[in-house]
Amino acid sequence: MKTIGLIGGLSWESTSEYYRIINEQVRSELGGVHSAKCLLYSFDFEEIVRLQKSGAWDMATAKMVNAAVTLERAGVDLILICTNTMHKMAEEVQSNLSVPLLHIVDATASKIKEAGLDCVGLLGTKYTMDKDFYKDRFQMKHDIKVITPDEEDKEMVHNVIFNELCQGKTLQHSKERYLEVIERLRERGAQAVILGCTEISILIQQSDTSMKLFDTTSIHAKTAVELVMGEDNNKKKMIFQ
Repeated sequence: MKTIGLIGGLSWESTSEYYRIINEQVRSELGGVHSAKCLLYSFDFEEIVRLQKSGAWDMATAKMVNAAVTLERAGVDLILICTNTMHKMAEEVQSNLSVPLLHIVDATASKIKEAGLDCVGLLGTKYTMDKDFYKDRFQMKHDIKVITPDEEDKEMVHNVIFNELCQGKTLQHSKERYLEVIERLRERGAQAVILGCTEISILIQQSDTSMKLFDTTSIHAKTAVELVMGEDNNKKKMIFQ
């Protein structure tokens, strides 16, 4: 088994989900008391949030590159950025590595295509919903159309992520509001909804709605296990092309 490098702490709540899912998947595949070989570089999330809010993306990129290079030097074979928003600098990070970076969009797009869908709604931070790095990769690389909520709904979704989920809070009122946003995305033509922030799956699960959900945290983590265990060479070629 190869070693997975995790860039986490973005926030630690979702990073703990990555660690749990990866290890559960390895145990499911190998049985017994097997667990994953992985190394974690964990940020103080407050430092990253301040850079995001101030628009200092160049400084944030430098920190992400440093984290990835540190993991590579430590001997990992595959790197995951354990957050959707910080895939804004995924190309810059990959350009500084000789080991592959598993892009969360590519892993998720693979599952959307397997389901035969080509138009999905997106929930995430405002950075992920508004900036082109995420939606354009779905559209241009995978021919999947992405629909985002209106501005009022975006603000609510974003604020719940930072003011509640990243602080370990899950409120029923917020769950109900998220489900209302999902229904509005359905009405606008979304065939399914991407949970495009790694904390959202803490609040919303598939059992909460009849709308098909694509949980990026689970998809990203499980795809990483498939790759480091040497499964599915066709998938490997598609994701890293």
